[in-house]
Amino acid sequence: MIEPTTLYTLTGALLILIGFAAIMLKRNLIKMMLGFVMVEAGVHLLIICFGFIPGRTAPIINTPDLLTDPALMSAVPQQFVDPVVQAIVLTAIVIAVGVTALMLAYVVRLYGVHKTLDVGRYVSLKW
Repeated sequence: MIEPTTLYTLTGALLILIGFAAIMLKRNLIKMMLGFVMVEAGVHLLIICFGFIPGRTAPIINTPDLLTDPALMSAVPQQFVDPVVQAIVLTAIVIAVGVTALMLAYVVRLYGVHKTLDVGRYVSLKW
């Protein structure tokens, strides 16, 4: 049986590979944009997998005794995962949504001007 962390890591790597393949091989702007979104999702999944430690939980302290008892306080770092990884990924997801919306706006604008989504037909945008 494959461990969940290994499965999530492989899934993240597969998402990144499929996304890069879509970006490099497809000529349709929508498909390229979806490839970019897949790369983003794969990177987010990999970061979460690398920040996960088996046997630990989220750092939510809901018992007041834990904060006042020194013996319990010394065991706190061994119980919880680092919350910074989760916060960074959450911030990255919000930024990715904004970038995706901007890409979609550019695609809609390019389609309105050129009436095609094929990258090879944008002659005026080439160097």
